[in-house]
Amino acid sequence: MTSDTFLASKKISDEIKADLAVHPEKYTMLTGDRPTGRLHMGHYFGTIRERVRLQDAGITTRIIVADYQVITDRDTTEHIADNVRNMVIDYLACGIDPEKTIIFTHSAIPALNQLMLPFLSLVTEAELQRNPTVKAEQEASGHALTGLLLTYPVHQACDILFCKGNIVPVGKDQLPHIEQTRQIARRFNERYGRVFPEPHGLLTDAVEIPGLDGRKMSKSYGNSIALSATAEETAKLIKKSKTDSERFITFDKENRPGVSALLTTAALCTGRTEAEIAEEIGNDGSGALKKYVTEAVNAYLAPIRERREELAARPEFIRKVLAEGNRRANELANATLDEVREAMGMVY
Repeated sequence: MTSDTFLASKKISDEIKADLAVHPEKYTMLTGDRPTGRLHMGHYFGTIRERVRLQDAGITTRIIVADYQVITDRDTTEHIADNVRNMVIDYLACGIDPEKTIIFTHSAIPALNQLMLPFLSLVTEAELQRNPTVKAEQEASGHALTGLLLTYPVHQACDILFCKGNIVPVGKDQLPHIEQTRQIARRFNERYGRVFPEPHGLLTDAVEIPGLDGRKMSKSYGNSIALSATAEETAKLIKKSKTDSERFITFDKENRPGVSALLTTAALCTGRTEAEIAEEIGNDGSGALKKYVTEAVNAYLAPIRERREELAARPEFIRKVLAEGNRRANELANATLDEVREAMGMVY
């Protein structure tokens, strides 16, 4: 993505952000996660907290539990049912309201997935091959390029367009996905008649959430604090995190990644700056820093964990939330597919 293209996308994103507060009814947001494991603090501060804010501001919100996309780069669906259930629990514990927000799974919405067929006819192999996110995800997985991973951006277009989504919260690196979705919507409308909006990326302001080793927080790196972790498990994880031999605490991401990651985690949970926290701890060393971070994280997550525990004790309620979300998503998908078939002259 060129700098000019990014600046244009940012300008549109900024305009939408300004309009959201004035005209929330104009927007439908689609977002979601792959159920490959437990959601962690990186997910919460990176995306979930913002989803809750937009939901509560009156934005029509759809959240997909992208179970089919688990197999883009994995050879098994072991534990997927448990991962899906826990993902729904995490969403609800963090403030997603199933009365306001539809939570659904790929595999339960046939009409959404059927959109793949006409959409695939609107993109070329070269366009799919050029998508930088697909290349990055293939390299990260170490797997061969499967057909599902190659067409992942088209599947994502189905996710967004089946519900007429027109905004998608994204980071800069995901903008090519949104542009491909816009391209698919535009080509379909030009070829068959207007059915779909052309969605825009809503660029998030979230910082990159560091893991306990200073790298990006990720399940695959084993450096994350799960939202489902207990206070004791959290304390153990933070205690084991790597710092360095220098006693005096300073914030220096490049030269002191471990110490800086802990300071950023504490800053997110307390609303203070990393520099303020570092200055307060000063020469008390990494032990005092880890104690401070542990207390900050556990205090911040305490109400989420309390709600989570209550929800986990109600498995039938969680099942009903997902079943109702799938029912509502199927209504939307079936209506959209009917429009698509009519536009294509395929109603017999």
